[in-house]
Amino acid sequence: MIFGWFKRRRRRKLLARRLSPQWVQLVEGIEMAGRLDRDERSKLIDLARVIVAEKLWTGCGELEVTDEIKWTIAAQAAMLILHIEHDYFATVHEVLVYPSTMRVPQPVREGVVVTQSDAAVLGLASHRGPIVLAWDAVQRGAANADDGHNVVLHEFAHNLDFMDHAADGTPPLSSRQMYRDWYRIMTREYEALVEDAERGRAKVLDTYGATNAAEFFAVSTEAFFEKPRQLKQHHAALYGLLSDYYQQNPAHRS
Repeated sequence: MIFGWFKRRRRRKLLARRLSPQWVQLVEGIEMAGRLDRDERSKLIDLARVIVAEKLWTGCGELEVTDEIKWTIAAQAAMLILHIEHDYFATVHEVLVYPSTMRVPQPVREGVVVTQSDAAVLGLASHRGPIVLAWDAVQRGAANADDGHNVVLHEFAHNLDFMDHAADGTPPLSSRQMYRDWYRIMTREYEALVEDAERGRAKVLDTYGATNAAEFFAVSTEAFFEKPRQLKQHHAALYGLLSDYYQQNPAHRS
């Protein structure tokens, strides 16, 4: 409890400091943030200030981390926690930023033989590990809030999923009824996406979401914030479930 008191006190002092106009401009330059009302945008900026201050920001591949990089990432991540109970992604201690697409070894199974092959990735997240992002992908997500792809939302959604120590596509929820609804709707929608991906008929949700339940939650989160009207039209139950979870209704913003 003492640690929590000091943490809250530190955050209050941080938010009481003068806010640089440059930071405000960086947030307002993010297309998704520009759709918020004034009160929401002010809250988003406060959330981003804490995220910027409390994470270790590390540039990789000779990339120098600037205020632009920190704030562009932090403000997009803050969209997820704008109206839900949170602790500023406390289990994310470090954010690693690469200039562009990274190549990481991935296991490839051929029958009973498993080999390693390099795969191109835009972001990575692991339980209590760093979040890894490609800066050029972050910039694309900040500039285009309508294409259904946002690497920051995707990877930080994984962190929300990890909060109950399981990467199963189910973050901590507020009630037993919501867990029941979540299992029923998410299972149905995931199975439908798997079938749509196999038949080449997926419309709104990226077929990467058919990989597993964890990726389905992250991909659904991207669509919820970036294609809210399409998601609501074609996947009304899924949209309603995510709206209840995030306590937001982005279809009324865009």
